Amino acid sequence: MDAMTNTIIAGKIKAISTSKRKGIAKSNVSSAKLIENWGIDGDAHAGNWHRQISFLAIESIDKMRKTLPKLQPGMFAENITTEFIDIPNLKIGSRVKIGEHAELEITQIGKECHDKCAIYVKVGNCVMPTEGIFAKVIHNGDIFVDDNVEVIN
Repeated sequence: MDAMTNTIIAGKIKAISTSKRKGIAKSNVSSAKLIENWGIDGDAHAGNWHRQISFLAIESIDKMRKTLPKLQPGMFAENITTEFIDIPNLKIGSRVKIGEHAELEITQIGKECHDKCAIYVKVGNCVMPTEGIFAKVIHNGDIFVDDNVEVIN
């Protein structure tokens, strides 16, 4: 809920993306299993650490599409691409509910970009360092493209 307006801050999953290796663009999938204290089942970034899941807003990707129109969700190695949520302005410690059961906690805003990693080489720039966020899974759940995403605190 937004304390000023008593409304839920909500959006949707635009894309879910996974990869078997780190440092590469991810492939889009229609659903994923989120595992508590681990991340997305089968994703290279899953593990017992604070960056289990990465988020990027489609609005951030759309800004980059002005110069690189072929960009797609997953090309910045994000796991979850959202729509209608101001991802870069969420706060560390915020909780996010996805679908029926999955719950995540925001753990990091932005990141240090790899020096000319495969993603940078492919797209020529990267918005993840300034507009991507990271989270850990607090509650298991299956998630699907078009699921609701709600900021619950």
